[in-house]
Amino acid sequence: MIIKPQFKLKEYENGLYLVSTPLGNLKDITLRAIEVLQQSDYILCEDTRVSKNLLDRYQIKSKLISNHKFNEKKNVVKIIEYLKSGKTISLISDAGTPSISDPGSILVNECINSDIRIFPVPGPSAVAAAVSISGFSDKFIFCGFFTDKKLQLSNELKKFSEFENSIVFFVSSKKINKIIPEIKKNFNGRKIVFCRELTKLYEEFIRKNVDELELFEKEPKGELTVVISEKKIDKNISENLTESDMNIIKKMIDKLSTKEITDILSQISNVSKKEIYNYCLELKNEK
Repeated sequence: MIIKPQFKLKEYENGLYLVSTPLGNLKDITLRAIEVLQQSDYILCEDTRVSKNLLDRYQIKSKLISNHKFNEKKNVVKIIEYLKSGKTISLISDAGTPSISDPGSILVNECINSDIRIFPVPGPSAVAAAVSISGFSDKFIFCGFFTDKKLQLSNELKKFSEFENSIVFFVSSKKINKIIPEIKKNFNGRKIVFCRELTKLYEEFIRKNVDELELFEKEPKGELTVVISEKKIDKNISENLTESDMNIIKKMIDKLSTKEITDILSQISNVSKKEIYNYCLELKNEK
């Protein structure tokens, strides 16, 4: 398949392009991503062998530079020189969006410091894909990869468990059984989904209640994207009206009905509807 560029090379500004690439299915790439890669002087690849499968598929002939976590710092000076000389360079990872739990942040910051233009070319993201199929709240915290150190891991998970939002993180199949006991300890009462082989032939979503989690008997293949559901708030435990709540009610009291105010405020606070309703009546009776 050949994609003909919509623009001439001179219409693209020189700089660093962060190009999102497929998670697994090579069809999941944007036309703009193909076009930018075709017109780049160099493409920085996390693993040139992996990237070559994609680039060959779309007949992209740009020169490749290996750029992974072990040589990223060493590469920076040379790449900045290329960019300052007017070269157009694209950065890709093995899958998804570069510089998010993948190499790239060091180069991006050096470009910022050197006043070199940076252009995002958005596309596939394992984080967005996993959250979209989870059925959990779309207000989420992304944690990347957790540490391997047991005590630090326990402390990190305890900290994140205090947030009400959904939690998203990456974990290798080799380490998943080390983290499951900590998940059970810190996220009881929540739900969890393990996303395996996203967009690939053996794509799988394993949905469980955290309390019922067990270790994997057989090591799952590939890297996992894991989503833990939001923290459920017990609505039976009512908070008292704060001064801020009271001020909000006072501003709405002449514009909305008591029922409307009660419905609105109960959605954004943990105060019982009865307490909100009674305060509204109290204000109305004062007039």
